[in-house]
Amino acid sequence: MTNNDGLLNAYLLDGKGGGRQMEWSDIRNWTPEQGALWVHLDFTKQGTHQWLEQESGLDPLIAEALIADETRPRCAAIDGGLLLSLRGVNSNPGSEPEDMVSVRLFCTGERVISTRRRQLLSITDLVEALERGDGPRTLGDLTAILAERLIERMISVINELEERIDDMEENIIMEAGQESRGNILDLRREIIMLRRYIAPQRDAMNKLSTVDAAWLGKKNRHQLRESSDTITRHVEDLDSARDRASVAYEELSSRLSEQMNSRMYVLSLVAGLFLPLGFLTGLLGVNVGGIPLADNPWGFLEVVVFLTFLVVVQVVVFRRKKWF
Repeated sequence: MTNNDGLLNAYLLDGKGGGRQMEWSDIRNWTPEQGALWVHLDFTKQGTHQWLEQESGLDPLIAEALIADETRPRCAAIDGGLLLSLRGVNSNPGSEPEDMVSVRLFCTGERVISTRRRQLLSITDLVEALERGDGPRTLGDLTAILAERLIERMISVINELEERIDDMEENIIMEAGQESRGNILDLRREIIMLRRYIAPQRDAMNKLSTVDAAWLGKKNRHQLRESSDTITRHVEDLDSARDRASVAYEELSSRLSEQMNSRMYVLSLVAGLFLPLGFLTGLLGVNVGGIPLADNPWGFLEVVVFLTFLVVVQVVVFRRKKWF
């Protein structure tokens, strides 16, 4: 169910794991006596704005929060319900996982209204589960399962980041290069962007797991606590990955600096050996009268022998000073 008026999915839960699909006409005629309602909308569509602001009966502040362009993860009790803003990794084709997708929800014991801009596979999972008849039975289940699915999909992304760090650390040990430095910088950027959204979501989940809402059952609270613990571990893993990336970058910079210093040291020794030779040969090459050995047939050989002796003396002096 994908319409230009913003309605993506709507289900009247049957309390057994399934639900009946609803159209706009059904949603407008819905009453709490009929059962728990879940409405999922695309907030970029004008029909969504119109329904939220004029027909949903929501407080204007809540409606505005559900259609806001930018928001950070949070959990707030307002007007007898919970206003949630959560994020999941972007699993859409051609997208970067750190470009996280947001979903906003207003949850009460009677209905849940959720909005998004881009597709979320966690929502798709819920819809498919409802179609199969093994989905959430209550709105508390729906909220807890959605939060759980969003967090579960982060695991593969964070594990991939850690594997990339392992590979980079191994590459640094084997060979240090400028390409590795660029890869580490890209990895650190991804970690920072992920943590930017996951850390506030940890706070939102912690608050959600302790909020006083009658429609959240004991099982739901247990699920939310587990999700809160899981996302806390994710944040800790990201912190660890960020620290490891920083250490790897420092180690790489140190190795590159050592390589540069070693090369400059060799060049300095070579320059030190040939500087006196260049001075003498340049002096003997002055095109003026009185140059020593100019008329001596053995003059060139004598100069070569003297320069060779001078190089030997320099090498002995350098070795005694332990310059190489």
